[in-house]
Amino acid sequence: MITLADLQVTRLGAPRHASPLQRYVSGRKTNEYYVSEDDRVLYDDTLDLVRRRGLPFDELPTFEPGGPRAELFFEPGRTRVGIVTCGGLCPGLNDVIRAVVLELRDHYQVTDVLGFTGGYAGLNPALEQPVVQLTPTIVDKINEQGGTILGSSRGAQDPTVIVDRLTELGVDILFVVGGDGSMRGAHNITAEIAARGESIAVIGIPKTIDNDIPHIGQSFGFSTAFAEAAKSITAARVEASAARGGVGLVKLMGRHAGFIACYAALANHDADFVLIPEVPFALEGENGLLASLARVVRTRGSAVIVVAEGAGQELLPETATTDASGNRTLGDISTFLSERITADFARREAPLTVRALNPGYAIRAVPADASDSVYCARLAQTAVHAGMAGRTDMVVGRRRHRFVHVPVPVVTRGSHSVHPEGDLWLSVLESTAQPTEMR
Repeated sequence: MITLADLQVTRLGAPRHASPLQRYVSGRKTNEYYVSEDDRVLYDDTLDLVRRRGLPFDELPTFEPGGPRAELFFEPGRTRVGIVTCGGLCPGLNDVIRAVVLELRDHYQVTDVLGFTGGYAGLNPALEQPVVQLTPTIVDKINEQGGTILGSSRGAQDPTVIVDRLTELGVDILFVVGGDGSMRGAHNITAEIAARGESIAVIGIPKTIDNDIPHIGQSFGFSTAFAEAAKSITAARVEASAARGGVGLVKLMGRHAGFIACYAALANHDADFVLIPEVPFALEGENGLLASLARVVRTRGSAVIVVAEGAGQELLPETATTDASGNRTLGDISTFLSERITADFARREAPLTVRALNPGYAIRAVPADASDSVYCARLAQTAVHAGMAGRTDMVVGRRRHRFVHVPVPVVTRGSHSVHPEGDLWLSVLESTAQPTEMR
């Protein structure tokens, strides 16, 4: 249960400098450009949810709104900033880097921006990763490229070493672009900074192609990812329909959350089955996947299965290994399904041609589409406003069309996933006509 106290954002201190954005509001009859420090954004979005809490109005859980402040903690033109990109690739990383650099220069007169390369490893001098001076010239047009010009890596580094490095370089604000593991690292860095009594802000710009970070609405890169994934589903449909007993099998990203699989399938209605981590399924039984698939192929001539990488892991032997981020290595659900489907059709003496596609890395590497580019720019601008105002240990996000500040501990204590009884999954079931329970 989220409370008002959970959503209080840490501040480094009282504001000390007037914002240079004053030129945007001078001459206006109303000063609506700046965000009021007294304003809040409601956590609950219906009257029923508000009533259920039974709380006085001023005790309801609310977010701090994102946006420019009239007064700043850091002095414009005399602030040094660092940027690091962590974790796996995602469309829009370069858009975020570019927008942060341009917002700092054009509106806060900050020209000293350091890019730490290779993820958190770039903040450990022992690993000898280069530090790049980011200028408008360097970031020009990088939004047209996939990946990140700073490089990335998974895994944590010692926060004491990182804070030593930030202090040595005189960094005032560190922008961390990454997923939940990266945000836990950002929180540890913030804790070390606070223990030393330093005034360094750490602002997170949450990145997860799986869209599984809670409380921030949609993560950047997600719309590009599912649009690209939809193309692979269409290709699988074409291949399957041209083959005798054709079955297209498309494995998409989604370790714990099936958002990409769901949205991609809804984008073109080419999928006959969508399998996600949140909804267990059985292979055997009248409504199990194998019998259901056989019926579809028999009546329609072909079928397409879309499976998130984390789906059906309970059907596979548990692995004992983990990746650099500490995540358990997943079993290969695509190969497993292909083998079981092949054996089942052979037992039925039915013709079968399996076309398996795994477009994950190709999807991660593409540039952001126009919609995501806009979102990346606005997230970056909101992050810069927050950092200059002296906020720290927080991430920026857009919740129900409003940009908000969310404390890092709130977004790392859980995850966002597809609700098996929610309207998104119901839409998928309506689109595919697959059994509501494959048992």
